[in-house]
Amino acid sequence: MTAYIFQKIGYSLLTLFGVVTVIFLLFTILPGDPARMMLGQNESAEQITIVKKKYGFDKPLSVQYLLYLNDLSPISMHSSDSNDYTFLSEQKYSYTKLFSVGNSAIVLKSPYLRESFQKNGKQVSAIISETLPNTFVLAVSAICIAMFLGIVLGIISVIFKDGWIDKLIQLTSTFGMSIPSFFSAIIFAWLFGFVLHKYTGLNMTGSLYEVDDFGSGSYIQWKNIILPAVVLGIRPLAVVSQLMRNSLLEVLNQDYIRTAKAKGLPFFTIIRRHALKNSLNPVVTAISGWFASMLAGAVFVEYIFGWNGLGKEIVEALNTLDLPIIMGAVIVIASLFIMINIFVDIIYGWLDPKISTH
Repeated sequence: MTAYIFQKIGYSLLTLFGVVTVIFLLFTILPGDPARMMLGQNESAEQITIVKKKYGFDKPLSVQYLLYLNDLSPISMHSSDSNDYTFLSEQKYSYTKLFSVGNSAIVLKSPYLRESFQKNGKQVSAIISETLPNTFVLAVSAICIAMFLGIVLGIISVIFKDGWIDKLIQLTSTFGMSIPSFFSAIIFAWLFGFVLHKYTGLNMTGSLYEVDDFGSGSYIQWKNIILPAVVLGIRPLAVVSQLMRNSLLEVLNQDYIRTAKAKGLPFFTIIRRHALKNSLNPVVTAISGWFASMLAGAVFVEYIFGWNGLGKEIVEALNTLDLPIIMGAVIVIASLFIMINIFVDIIYGWLDPKISTH
């Protein structure tokens, strides 16, 4: 099992390295001159030169790439030359010096995602730390809805196999998988937040925290999470219910289930004690994939509902060409995706020990 875990971690690190490389090349080569993006329309040649030197934009692409990896790496090398980019970037975060190598120092630090182009030089890590928790709360709420209702509906479909209830659940699931999240968000916001607002009490837009009108600070408004969480959970709910139905039907045809039936065990007892756990393998895999993708897929849902999460921040950064925020957000989401997959692989190996031995 230990070798299995280390193997997964090694593959994940290679994947993350590939993601970082693609993101760097994509947002460094295609957009244009980042110095001009930072300064806007009022730039001068002198200002552009200063900004390029400060952020290392005047260096060759290969050097910029190594500097970017140096910023992201928890263990990095920094020069003692005050005119060098690595010295300047070292002043922007706290670190612990490990040892010196000539005129350079090896330091231990948290990954440095650089500074926003548009928000007065605010660090990207600070922006992400402010918005990511809201996205995480939304994603957890959505996946809990999808997981609970999906498993229940899958079991109900098996109990009433080929009946009208089963067919209705399958039809609804297919319809749910085919509707894009942004379209569902518009319909739900209009229907439940506007047309039926008198009965639901829900708002078309709103975030987790709202500012009190009387100046008492901010407070948590839990009802604002209902609509975006339901919308974000519709598609994974449909997938989970289909997977649960098919997996449970397959397990119920196994020999040990027939033995349990021959012993006279009630049907519900067979499902709860024997079939349910073995049916969860594909469901766990699907849930993990959907949970990780929700962190990225929540972009349009958050924007439509006015939810102040990482997805809404990405849309605003795209509108203003704030490349460091976009790059940092994509790398953080990719890292979370990889960590979730490692965690799920471990759970999957626990559910089915034969997997970890291969």
